Amino acid sequence: MALGAIAMSTPANSAPAVSAADSGAIGAMATTFADEFNGPAGAAVDGGKWVTETGDNVNNHERQMYTNSTSNAATDGAGNLVITARKENPANYNCWYGRCEYTSARLNTSGRFTQTYGHFESRMKLPRGQGMWPAFWMLGNDIGSVGWPNSGEIDIMENVGFEPNTVHGTIHGPGYSGSGGIGAGYSGPNFSDGFHTFAIDWAPNQIRWSVDGNVYQTRTPSDLNGNRWVYDHPFFLILNLAVGGYWPGDPNSSTQFPQQLLVDYVRVTTSDTTPPPSGGGSRITGLAGKCLDVANASTANGTPIQIVGCNNNAAQNWSRPGDGTIRALGKCLDANAAGTANGTVVQLWDCNGTGAQQWAVSGARDIVNIPANKCLDVVGNNSGDGARTQLWECTGAANQKWVV
Repeated sequence: MALGAIAMSTPANSAPAVSAADSGAIGAMATTFADEFNGPAGAAVDGGKWVTETGDNVNNHERQMYTNSTSNAATDGAGNLVITARKENPANYNCWYGRCEYTSARLNTSGRFTQTYGHFESRMKLPRGQGMWPAFWMLGNDIGSVGWPNSGEIDIMENVGFEPNTVHGTIHGPGYSGSGGIGAGYSGPNFSDGFHTFAIDWAPNQIRWSVDGNVYQTRTPSDLNGNRWVYDHPFFLILNLAVGGYWPGDPNSSTQFPQQLLVDYVRVTTSDTTPPPSGGGSRITGLAGKCLDVANASTANGTPIQIVGCNNNAAQNWSRPGDGTIRALGKCLDANAAGTANGTVVQLWDCNGTGAQQWAVSGARDIVNIPANKCLDVVGNNSGDGARTQLWECTGAANQKWVV
C-alpha cells in the first residue's frame, strides 16, 4: 500500500509457502489460491487462508484501528467479503494520534499462502467518499528479515476517495518507495457503482496490470532507473480498507459512514508464467492446436519460427530455464535485430542475454517480448503448416494465444 510499510507486525510464516514452482503445474494454468467468500451472512473469514491484523498505522498516518471483529470483516451470505469502515470510538483502543475515531479491517495471507509469479486477481466494488483508501496488494515474504522496501511491494489496486474514477497500480522497492513508487493510474467508470476486476500478470522481469481485462501498464527492470528489481521471490496478499492518511487525506463532512469494500473473490493461478526446471522442455501450442516449431529443425542462426502440426520432435521441444528465455535445439527464441516494430520476424539465434530474447507468458496466454511489449503472433492468422511468426501489438486474437 503506497506511502509506507506496515506498522503492525505480521506473523512469521508458519505454513509452507506455495510457489508456482512447487504447484506441480508447469505450463498449464493451475489454481493455487482461491477464496470465493461463500460463507453465511456475518461469518468471519477463513482463518486457514487469512490473518486478520489488528492495530493502527502511524507510517501512513491512517486514522482507523484495524480490528478482528466481524463488524469490520465478514461474509454477507451473497458470495462477498464485506470490509466495513465505521466511525466509532472503539473501547480500549488508542491510535497514534490519540483516541481512535474509526475502525476497519486488514487481512493478509502471510504464513498461509505465498507465491512467486502468476496471475493475481480480485473482483471488487469500492467504497466512496473523501478519505477512503481501499487496496489489494502484496508484500515480499522476506519483509521480516530485509525490511521494507527491500522486500518489495506490488500494489495491484489502490483507490483514493477523491478520485472515484481512477485506480492505481504501483511497485515500491529500494530507491523507489513511498511517494517515489513507480506506477500508473487507470481511469474508467466510478468504481463505487459496480464490481470490477483488478489483476496483475507477474512473470520474470515483468509485471502487467489490468482492469476488467484491459492492460494499462507494464513494468520491467528498465523502468527502475538503475535501482534493484526485487520481484523474484514469494509474496503474500493483503486486502484492506484504510481511512485517511497522507495520500487520501482525512474524511470530511461529506463522507458518509459506514463505508464498505465488497470483495466477490480473490484468485491466484500459475497462469503459464512459471519457468520449468532447467533442462526441462515441452511443446508450445497455438493457433488450431499446432505447435511452435523451428523450421526444418535447423540450428542455424536466423532460422524462422513457425507453426506445424505437433510431431514431438526436438524442433518443438521448448524449455524456459528461468532467465526469461525460451529455448529449443540449444538456441533462443529471438526478435530479429532486436526489433520492436510490428512485423519483426521471430527466429532462432544463439542465446546472448539481450532483450530480443526476453519473453514473458501472461495469464491471458500471450507470449510477450519484454522490450517491445509486443506479442508472439502467427502472421496473417494463417493456421496452415509453415505459417511464420512475428511480433505484433497484443490484440487478444487467437493467433496470439499459446499454451506453454
